[in-house]
Amino acid sequence: LGGRAVLWCVLVAAWEAAWGQLRYSVPEELPKGSFVGDVAKDLGLELPALRYLSILDRGRTHILDRGRTQYFSVHGKTGHLVTAERIDREQLCESVQQCVLRCEVIVEGEMKIYKIEVEIRDINDNAPGFREAEKELRMSEMTAPGSRFPLAEADDPDSGLNSLQSYELSGDEHFSLAVQAGPAGAQRPELVLAKALDREASAFHELVLRASDGGDPARTGTARIRVVVLDANDNAPVFSQAEYTVRVPEDVPVGSALVTVTATDADEGMNGHVKYSFQKVSLKASQIVQLDAETGVIILVRSLDFEEAALYELQVQAEDGGSLLDAVKVTITVTDVNDNAPEILVRSSLSEISEDAPSGTVVALLRVQDHDSGANGEVRCSIVGSPPPDGTKQPELVLEKSLDREKQSNHHLILTAVDGGDPVRSGTTRIQINVTDANDNPPVFTKEIYKVQLLENLPVGSLAFQVTATDGDEGTNAEITYSFSDIAKSARQLFALDSRTGDVKVTGPLDYEEEKYYETTVEGRDGGGLSARVKVHIEILDVNDNAPAL
Repeated sequence: LGGRAVLWCVLVAAWEAAWGQLRYSVPEELPKGSFVGDVAKDLGLELPALRYLSILDRGRTHILDRGRTQYFSVHGKTGHLVTAERIDREQLCESVQQCVLRCEVIVEGEMKIYKIEVEIRDINDNAPGFREAEKELRMSEMTAPGSRFPLAEADDPDSGLNSLQSYELSGDEHFSLAVQAGPAGAQRPELVLAKALDREASAFHELVLRASDGGDPARTGTARIRVVVLDANDNAPVFSQAEYTVRVPEDVPVGSALVTVTATDADEGMNGHVKYSFQKVSLKASQIVQLDAETGVIILVRSLDFEEAALYELQVQAEDGGSLLDAVKVTITVTDVNDNAPEILVRSSLSEISEDAPSGTVVALLRVQDHDSGANGEVRCSIVGSPPPDGTKQPELVLEKSLDREKQSNHHLILTAVDGGDPVRSGTTRIQINVTDANDNPPVFTKEIYKVQLLENLPVGSLAFQVTATDGDEGTNAEITYSFSDIAKSARQLFALDSRTGDVKVTGPLDYEEEKYYETTVEGRDGGGLSARVKVHIEILDVNDNAPAL
């Protein structure tokens, strides 16, 4: 080159009238040495006239490098303007719609300065981006549909169609996207609640916000949005059963868990924390069972007694931390255990009975009871048998066989009642019955025939003999009166019978020579009118009471 040229380049934001003798337009991000324009040809200069190239700093606030970076150079042999560096439009012209670099070419021989403007065109080399790739939003499940929530905007440093153009939301039907227009054409995305939330159905909603530019092909950037649904106390506790029914034996140990009621609450935290209490309970039931407020376990605190109460009905309520509640009926049925022995009660009885009482005579009226139920309360008596099928008559103690006081004057009876339980239980009672006498025994003489021998010289008043009879009865029925029932007149004059003792005494002189033999009959009669007779043979024995006679 015969001369030297100088080129100054300046980054500007707008065209000025004093500039623009040459104007070129190139895309950003060209490699170093890329062709911009043919300066020599376009200015009509001879190649040797280009002396040197320099950068001119006009002091613009939008010049990032303050002119220290040389972005272009002139090819000495061709006179072409080429890139001296890779140019990033977004770095040079951030927030500027039109990006222009200004250069000056000085021709030394002509002492002229030629002004060159190079527009740096945007290419779609940047995708829209969000400051936060993930965002969490917290919403109450009671949030009204239609509510709006601003979302972070995406940033795309490109310009024109290459800049951010649209937003799109994907996720589920509960949310939609609205885009509001801001200053200078900015787009402000808003999340819109389209459908009522229900934490119990879904506690989280995962959404994707997509930002797209208008390049070809388009570039996109995404941000994940996680909506956390905060619980509201919109669910009452619900018991697992419509009614709780349990059957327990009456001998279940104190401290046992009889039944557990369970209620669930779909809410969370305190709204889902359930406590149990009695809503309705009788005084008796409150003394028998206790309810654990946290677990819902109903515990036995006092022994059950089927005979005292066979059924307990309770109302249990479950209340959450937000005062919503549910109630359920609990029925506890106590089943019988054979824990009671039968009892035999003597309602009325004869302390004594005549021995001539007929069979079937009622001796005692009994009452047999067993507080148990079913087979445990079915009682069989070992004396008279079971009650009639209708159960309306209590058992009776009756005389089965004839009595005989003379063989047994009293009876000690043990009555036993046995139930049908397993194991079997029994009860007993004692009855003493005295058998009273009936005149069922006639007197019985000790001998079948009394044979008596008397000396004829037996003095008057002497005991000749004694008849004796016994009577198996007692009292007046056994008091015997003796008498002669068949006696000759001659004998009646000689003998006298004591009616009480049966002693026979001589009342007249005996004389062998006049009467050697007497026969009589003695009757013994008891106080009841029964009698017996016995023969008495009296033989008079001779004594030497007479001298011989001449």
